[in-house]
Amino acid sequence: MEDINLRNYAYLGDAVWELFIREITIKRTNNSKHLHKITTDYVKTSCQCELLHFLESQLTEEEIEITRRARNLPIPVGRRNIQADYRQATAFETLIGWWYTHDKKRLENILHILGKKLELEV
Repeated sequence: MEDINLRNYAYLGDAVWELFIREITIKRTNNSKHLHKITTDYVKTSCQCELLHFLESQLTEEEIEITRRARNLPIPVGRRNIQADYRQATAFETLIGWWYTHDKKRLENILHILGKKLELEV
């Protein structure tokens, strides 16, 4: 199941998720401040927590195991005040990175579902 470290999947997933959001937001405005605001609203911890919760019923056993293990990764000291949310967001990013590496078709399907949930044009 794991050919790279879970933290590295989260690192990759963070980039993939932000790129997905940026590709959508650039169609909404040319104003750089507005682009930044829209993007940060969708890539922040609280949004990722909500999206993971939304996806939970659609996850396979393997994906559930990945999220469980990702939630148990050590938390950086600066994030301890929002530890529960940070753990959820890390699990979300780990899944995105894992799908990107192992199942791009599943990733595309999930991104489409999440785009609709967030009422974004996908």
